[in-house]
Amino acid sequence: MDERSALAMLSTSLSAAGDDAAVVDDLAITTDMLHERSDFPAGTTRETAGWRAVGASLSDLAAMGADATCAVAVYAAPAFKEAALAAFVRGASEVCELVDAEYVGGDLDHHSEFTTATTAVGHVDEPIYRSGATPGEAVCVTGALGRTAAALRRFAAGDADAGNELFRFTPRVAAGRALRGHASAMMDSSDGLARSLHQLAEASDCGFAVEWDRLPVHPAVDAVADSEADRRECAAHVGEDFELVFTTPDPAAAVAAVEATGTDATVIGDVTDDGVVAAGEPLPDRGYTHGEEE
Repeated sequence: MDERSALAMLSTSLSAAGDDAAVVDDLAITTDMLHERSDFPAGTTRETAGWRAVGASLSDLAAMGADATCAVAVYAAPAFKEAALAAFVRGASEVCELVDAEYVGGDLDHHSEFTTATTAVGHVDEPIYRSGATPGEAVCVTGALGRTAAALRRFAAGDADAGNELFRFTPRVAAGRALRGHASAMMDSSDGLARSLHQLAEASDCGFAVEWDRLPVHPAVDAVADSEADRRECAAHVGEDFELVFTTPDPAAAVAAVEATGTDATVIGDVTDDGVVAAGEPLPDRGYTHGEEE
């Protein structure tokens, strides 16, 4: 059973399951777990690991349109090494500072593999769920896609400096806040653009038609992709870019609101009645899913 199947099973008893974060009254809360073997390639520094792990949870708050208040983390490793632990906390604190939140600690444990579990807390009066998209609206993304795909290839090539730089990202909390009142549905792109569109389509009972030439592709992708098909793979299917994918009835106003925060936003297509297509061809529901069999 993969993560999506498990969530589908749990949704029968947990009605709030399925969005990027849970919202109780005005409290938004989310948690994530990352492992060395599956999430941190060889060469990933502990500072980058702390930044990326906490940033992933902060991105979930952004996807709900929430303000970010604080984050905590579990740090588990075969041994506690002062430099590594200090670097992890430094990275976690730095990414929180970027979104006006505070890293306030967590828990320590011994484990055979470096593992971290992070929790972020924020507040939102009117959360933006995945279920509000309506045919005729526009679908948009923040920032640029393919950053993580480029990072993974840099790590694989032994260029850890470039890999670490690309792995550290700014959670789109400010953009998410700016989209309150503009976005009808939203989620982050941690599972990849293609899979995010399929998840939004399922939640909103709609479809999407996007155009390849509209996708904002990160410049680092061009240095590692060997063909246009490979470039599209990096942008649409690898995932873990932590950008926001959102729908809106007024794309001009929504894009302007995001850009006022210093982040780019791009209209990539339209909300339709059913199906998920790119340039008129079916876009496979393929991306990153925990527990998915190869």
